[in-house]
Amino acid sequence: MNPSGAWIPAPASVGVPETAPAPASAPASPASPPPTPFRFGYGTNGLADLRLDDALALLADLGYDGVGLTLDHMHLDPLAPDLAARTRRVARRLEELGLGVTVETGARYVLDPRRKHGPSLLDPDPDDRARRVDLLVRAVEVAAELGAHALHCFSGIVPTGTDEDTAWKRLAETLTPVLDAAATAGVPLAVEPEPGHLLATLADFHRLRRTLGDPELLGLTLDIGHCQCLEPLPPEDCVRDAAPWLRHVQIEDMRRGVHEHLPFGDGEIDFPPVLAALAATGYQGLTVVELPRHSHAGPHFAAHSLPFLHAAARSAAPTTSAATEAIDTGAATATATASASATASAPPTGDPSVTPEGSSTP
Repeated sequence: MNPSGAWIPAPASVGVPETAPAPASAPASPASPPPTPFRFGYGTNGLADLRLDDALALLADLGYDGVGLTLDHMHLDPLAPDLAARTRRVARRLEELGLGVTVETGARYVLDPRRKHGPSLLDPDPDDRARRVDLLVRAVEVAAELGAHALHCFSGIVPTGTDEDTAWKRLAETLTPVLDAAATAGVPLAVEPEPGHLLATLADFHRLRRTLGDPELLGLTLDIGHCQCLEPLPPEDCVRDAAPWLRHVQIEDMRRGVHEHLPFGDGEIDFPPVLAALAATGYQGLTVVELPRHSHAGPHFAAHSLPFLHAAARSAAPTTSAATEAIDTGAATATATASASATASAPPTGDPSVTPEGSSTP
């Protein structure tokens, strides 16, 4: 990272080791962690080698409060027969285990075996865009049946040959029926700014929000690592600015300018200030560990991540009052800040997608 905090272009590729060392700064797990205002979950996209029922049982046994359930061919396949019946069974299992849930829609190849995250809401072919809309509407119905606190989605990358104005128009048009379905079901839609996508930053989220007329059920998925990667503000300030729209939170470590989801302690984020800021917002949803490149050792990283987060939450507790004051002060000017951030320094749209986490690579 440049000491000045300036943008550093991401390398063309970042290797992820096949071994599974413990995160460098992960603290030992206390026998009985004290209560915190957080509800921590773990994403099934980081447990892709486990059957869904095994993954849910693992997370419950480890002490997680919930799960970020990515609809995929191995986990509640949204395109396979009998989706409603299978969803009801998963709902019963979640209730038995005492797990909350967010439904996520970032499966890499669930719609197209050749195009990562394709087709998207931005595809030139209207039939392809309709396939993504249909998936999201199905996901809304699944989320409602599961009692999910939000449905996650993202924009997709700008297709080759498509100008950005056209891409933004397509995004607004394709999200409209999804928002209508979400309103009918009473499930908030939580759009994620994703490095390399059209909607890549918080400023981009606010552009979409204004374009759609600020619909009540349009909310935000805030990925803490993405804030470190490319936002002009530190992650804890991103949390404060995003507070009025927070519907879902993803968390992992990351380095500035490199879109690679890392185990805790392997990146640059100072987590106690981030969690203090999050606690001060009053956010009640899940905060889900997002390690989609670590399924080869998913149970290991799930076991190590929760004690780390509990320790960071305990460290955050003394600063929560100050963070609350900062939230209260900032809330009155949140909309103005959002507008100003649209012109703040940020990497060009699309830059980080050359790294392993982007949509344009396997």
